[in-house]
Amino acid sequence: MQVTAKDRELLGLLAENARMPVATLARQLGLSRTTVQARLDRLEREGVIAGYAVRLSDEYLAGLIRAHVLITIAPKALAAVTAELEAIQEIRSLHSVNGLYDLIAVIASPSIAHLDRLIDLIGELPGVERTLSSIILSDRIVR
Repeated sequence: MQVTAKDRELLGLLAENARMPVATLARQLGLSRTTVQARLDRLEREGVIAGYAVRLSDEYLAGLIRAHVLITIAPKALAAVTAELEAIQEIRSLHSVNGLYDLIAVIASPSIAHLDRLIDLIGELPGVERTLSSIILSDRIVR
């Protein structure tokens, strides 16, 4: 899988707006529409682009309370805990990490009370030994 500098530039534009028309992408990249479409097809075929997703507005996200939940799991419980966590829609991402904790979940909730229930729910899952949560106050850098 080879990604060129122009491919990275294309990926950057798509990260800003995945619905940007190919003609607009071509104009901003200084390439022909056919060339951009061929690059998109190749990046999709090679698995560099796995899909396109909705990016929520800053205004909407500002109304959500987000938190990091560090999770320690019992030995051999990773698959079961991951499956349970995947079913919780408020979990925006889940990361395996090293150190005292095994996983970090980033969750988003419409209220503190709902966030509190989510953290309790995560802590009560079979295979979860302990959790530690931190509310995200603000974003300093988002790329």
